[in-house]
Amino acid sequence: MQSIVIVGGGVAGLELATRLGRTLGKKGQGRVVLVDRAPTHFWKPLLHSVAAGTIDPAVHHIDYARQAMDNGFEFVCGDVMNVDRNGQSVTVRRHLPHAASTEIVLAYDRLVLSYGAVTNFFGVPGAADHCLSLDTVAQAEAFRKRFLDRCLSADMARQSLDIVIVGAGPTGVELAADLRHTVETLVRFRVSHSEFKRDVRIRIVERANRVLPGLDPEVSAEVARKLASIGVEICTDTAVAEVTDNAVYTTDGRRFASAITVWAAGVQGAALAGHLGLALSRNQQILVDKHLQTMDDAKVFAMGDCSNIVNPQRRAMVPPSAQAARQQAIYLAGHLLRPEGKRMRSFRYRDYGAMVSLGPFGTVGILLRAIGSRNVHVSGAVAKLAYLWSYQRYVMFNVGTVRMLGQMLGRWMLSKTATPIKWQ
Repeated sequence: MQSIVIVGGGVAGLELATRLGRTLGKKGQGRVVLVDRAPTHFWKPLLHSVAAGTIDPAVHHIDYARQAMDNGFEFVCGDVMNVDRNGQSVTVRRHLPHAASTEIVLAYDRLVLSYGAVTNFFGVPGAADHCLSLDTVAQAEAFRKRFLDRCLSADMARQSLDIVIVGAGPTGVELAADLRHTVETLVRFRVSHSEFKRDVRIRIVERANRVLPGLDPEVSAEVARKLASIGVEICTDTAVAEVTDNAVYTTDGRRFASAITVWAAGVQGAALAGHLGLALSRNQQILVDKHLQTMDDAKVFAMGDCSNIVNPQRRAMVPPSAQAARQQAIYLAGHLLRPEGKRMRSFRYRDYGAMVSLGPFGTVGILLRAIGSRNVHVSGAVAKLAYLWSYQRYVMFNVGTVRMLGQMLGRWMLSKTATPIKWQ
């Protein structure tokens, strides 16, 4: 029996553990162990909605322990303290409810690193100290609480509220739209006065010459038009020079007042990467080859946001996205399950397109090679359905169709009895 330890239960890690557990684990042909510091999994692309308070993460979680029991793998909740590549073991400090932490050692034949990434502040003075990030549910919840508190305080004092979002990628633009929706909801439910929408100023600062610089220019232009129509100010070709507790300063000498600043401008590998003795990129991501194998150890693999791989087709880095993470997990499951001696094809990332949701203000996107070699731009109901389906398909794979439909029904019923904003 081979033992496979997976560090990190994000999109890639959870999918790989589930796939391997359903094959090796349930058949008694191997031991599959997933390690994560949190007890539950959350779909990271929805963190902007948690930050705006428009969804409750508690009704979108996947419980790791339940997932492990149902799918033939083991789950250990804790922090990785050490990786001994010579002895092929991982030391984990377990988090146990109502008990002191204990350390356990997990031996492995194959180690898969999938611990995600953290915000990259690019050395901008004051950014790490004065900006909020959206890497985890806890950080998104912290943003939500501060945002609602500042909204209520500004409303009572009849003062304006300035919010600056650094970075106009998918997270930045979707967060801006969700925050505008939350403000309108506060007015609609008469929590805030009728003119409060005008008093909340949301500004996006982007170094590139357009929003969503990594996506199709037509999609970028459409998103920019929609954001402008709901009162979100967009400052492109603008680099941040410094961040303080109440302002953002740009390299061209401008000052933007800011009661809340959120940084959504890039990612880098977590601190764990520096203690593994593996080759890293300049952003502290683990360098892997065409089989997602690390350059220094044939028994260690890496995937998802913590890794760096070049796409042979486009000679570009595979993007840090849920779409790429799922493809890597599916590929690596096949690689680890292949019969001894069988050659494995190289990993190749295929970009199927992207959808950007602006909440009730619309959804736009592009489907690449949807009709032969033609790309199709979509918007409205079709784009919204495609956006929702990308998430629900992932949930359905992990928990099954019945539980997925049950969760959808439960959330719909809850929406009929509670306010659209999470307060606590």
